[in-house]
Amino acid sequence: QVQLVESGGGSVQAGGFLKLSCAASGYTYSSYCMSWFRQAPGKEREGVASIDSNGSTTYADSVKGRFTISKDNAKRTLYLQMNSLTPDDTAMYYCAASSRGCFFASANYDYWGQGTQVTVSS
Repeated sequence: QVQLVESGGGSVQAGGFLKLSCAASGYTYSSYCMSWFRQAPGKEREGVASIDSNGSTTYADSVKGRFTISKDNAKRTLYLQMNSLTPDDTAMYYCAASSRGCFFASANYDYWGQGTQVTVSS
């Protein structure tokens, strides 16, 4: 069965960094768009970064220049390097896979992980 398993979340101080990973199994990983979403308490889920099957990337304005999405097709693993973290980055982070294009629209995504919590203190 399809599985997306995130790891790497934790608690850091503002200005710190974390690297999230998402291990995928059970589907044709390399042909899907892979994205990171996040959801903070009381807020809607938002797209953070995406990478398509060709390696082209897209970022939300709020994370441009600070976050880097990458993937290793051989390892079937998606990554999100997060630098210069601020308290506004505090959220549950989810990885997701889409066969319907690489847009930040949750409805496009076929598979979701369970999430990993990121907490940034000031």
